[in-house]
Formats: sequence, C-alpha cells, structure tokens
Amino acid sequence: MSGGIVVVGDVGLDVVARHEGPIPHGGDIRAKVHFTSGGAGANTALWLRAEEVETTLVARIGDDSGGRMVKSELEAAGVRCEFAVDPEEPTFCVVVLVDGAGERSMLADRAANAKFSPEDITEAALAGASHLHLSGYVLLYPSSRPAALASLAAAKKAGLTTSVDPQAATLITDPAAFLDDVRGVDLLMPNTSELVALTGSSDPEAAKELLDYVGEVVVTAGLDGASWVDASGTITSVPSQPAECVDSTGAGDAFDAGVLAAWLRGESTVEVLRAGTRLGARAVAKVGPQP
Repeated sequence: MSGGIVVVGDVGLDVVARHEGPIPHGGDIRAKVHFTSGGAGANTALWLRAEEVETTLVARIGDDSGGRMVKSELEAAGVRCEFAVDPEEPTFCVVVLVDGAGERSMLADRAANAKFSPEDITEAALAGASHLHLSGYVLLYPSSRPAALASLAAAKKAGLTTSVDPQAATLITDPAAFLDDVRGVDLLMPNTSELVALTGSSDPEAAKELLDYVGEVVVTAGLDGASWVDASGTITSVPSQPAECVDSTGAGDAFDAGVLAAWLRGESTVEVLRAGTRLGARAVAKVGPQP
C-alpha cells in the first residue's frame, strides 16, 4: 500500500447499556453502563490503527468537552484527526442498548455530524493517502449527503481508491438513488440486511447486480461468514470465526477495517475475508465498539 487510509464518517460518544430481559415501559431495569468514544468512522479508524495502518479520520465535532475528549483519545491511538468544529451543535452521541444475546439497538443524535459539509473535505485531509473509506451514515442523511458526495469526488480527483459501507438498511429508502450516489466506487461493503435493501435478496449471488455500479462487493453475514464478489462475478466465501457475542456494536466497522487493511496490502481474497471476520469476532467478544 503506497499510502494510508482516509475514513470519512461519524465520531462522538457512546453510552452502552447492557441489560438482561425486556425493558419495562415506564419501569426500571438493572444494567451495566459503559461510556466510550464511538461513531462508525471513529470505530473503523481505530481498528485500522490496530492493524498498523496509517489512518486519517475526517469528521465534524462540537465545540465541547465531549468533542475534545474524543479527539484526544483518537490522537493518542495514532489516528490523524482532520475535524471541523461546529460552533453551535454538540458532539454526536448515541445510546446503545445491548440485550442478553449481545444484540444492540441504538438511539442516535448525530448533532454536529448532521452538519458535515463539503467544506470539511480538505486537500490536507487526503494528503499522502491511497484510499478513502466512506461511512454510509454520512451519505444517507440528507443534510450530510453533499459532504459524502464531495469526499468521493475529491478522492477520485486525487487518484485514491474508494469504498463505502452502507451502514444502515433502514435508511436505504431509495435504493436506486443510493446506487447512483456510489457509482464508480471500487468496493461496496453491505451486510446481509443492506444487501436485501439494495437488491431484494439476501443471497450473495444478488450482489452481482451491484457490479453495474461498483467495482467489487464484499458482503458480511454475521454467523454465516462473509463473501466477496469480484468484477467478473466470481464469489468467494469464508465462514465466520467463533466468538462469544457479548456486544455486537461496531462489529461491522471492525470487519471493514480488517478487509481494507488486507485488501490494500494485496492479500488474496480468502485472506482478506479472513482478516475481516477475525476483527469482527474480536469486536463482538468485548463491550464497546473499539479495540
């Protein structure tokens, strides 16, 4: 890999509450609560650093203690932060509810991230990089969509390869428009739910339809492993790696980092997929979305 990776995505604070049993309406339930930095962009950036990849994170934070704390933690981990500071909106925050099976539900306030703008994508942010990875949250929210499109255009102009993780199947309300937005991206990285939202099918074969828009597709399917669909339509699959699921938050972000690190090192398709499933297994085995 000739340069590092630029990650464009959300960054902020996670409040993770692990609970057993259903949450009673209007009542109380015991939980273990953890307060961490988070956001899909920050998660992927930190897992990339865990793989010793030079990483720059481009995002927008608030002018508040939360934003300063997150930036400090990222920089301490070796992530170069190219952050715009919003003078009005607070730093992104999400409440993550994790049940006894490790499945998570999220209450998210994108705050400053929602005002991410094309002006936040600077030449300095892309300097020295060979690849840009875009979180779909930026693309799928109308207020930040122009910034997402600007980042892809800037990467293309600078000669970087690109990847996009759709991130949220429920937000893909217009599949045709989404696919038009990612046209020309080198690698699309949906999970099974997002593949269904884009094609109507959960079968990795359906990912071949996406090759009309993007160069290649990698699909993660949780316990069913992951599959790679190359430009010729050839499908390569690997099983998941065993792990006790404590908290599924950020597992897809970790998978992305493993895949991108190995792919840009030029490893074989099988090894690329194994790298993704390895980090995904590490992510679900611990509380919190980051290494």
